[in-house]
Amino acid sequence: MKAAQGVRLLLVDDEPHILQFLELGLLNEGFEVRTAPDGITAISVAAEFKPHVAILDVMMPGMDGFELCHYLRSEETEIAVIMLTAKDEVDDRVKGLTIGADDYMVKPFSFDELLARIQARLRNQFPGLLGEVRCGPFRMDSRRKEIRFKEEVLELSPTEYELLQYLVINHGLVLSKPMILDKVWGYDFGGEENIVEVYIRSLREKLGDKEHRIIRTLRGAGYRVDL
Repeated sequence: MKAAQGVRLLLVDDEPHILQFLELGLLNEGFEVRTAPDGITAISVAAEFKPHVAILDVMMPGMDGFELCHYLRSEETEIAVIMLTAKDEVDDRVKGLTIGADDYMVKPFSFDELLARIQARLRNQFPGLLGEVRCGPFRMDSRRKEIRFKEEVLELSPTEYELLQYLVINHGLVLSKPMILDKVWGYDFGGEENIVEVYIRSLREKLGDKEHRIIRTLRGAGYRVDL
């Protein structure tokens, strides 16, 4: 998955090997990246760098990730914030989301999952930055509202476009029907959840996905795109 040039990411973690690993990977994906080993340094970097997305470790000495998130939110309301934590505690997730975090990931996590989360945040908050995004055999152009699969332009309705883009950008993640309905149809949609199945069936036909190897169904959980 290649990101558009000009997307700025700030990484904040007190573990040097994690910073180096993420920085190299994200630079290779085309992002502009700055790093900081602690919250105080991150404030100075953010003021100069103006990141679109900040990826913050929760457990840091001095100013922790929660405090840093709260500060960044008070200064830069449009910034997207992804919190990283070594423990999967519901209270921590609730606290992070309450103070303004947009997403939450538990260590260890895969690099591909982090990319998917970053792309999801950019699509939600900075769609104009993405331009054309490549995900495996898919090429998605948000300006033209066009998706190519294996270099062929797919003939999609507006809803099919929104659904397929949502599934592909979040590839590798399991998306439940309520999540899909909220994102694609809107929170005030008053129809039946089965509408998702109807559109998934249509997308599979257009992708030639007869064996459901691209858009997988996870019974009782939702759908996942595998690339």
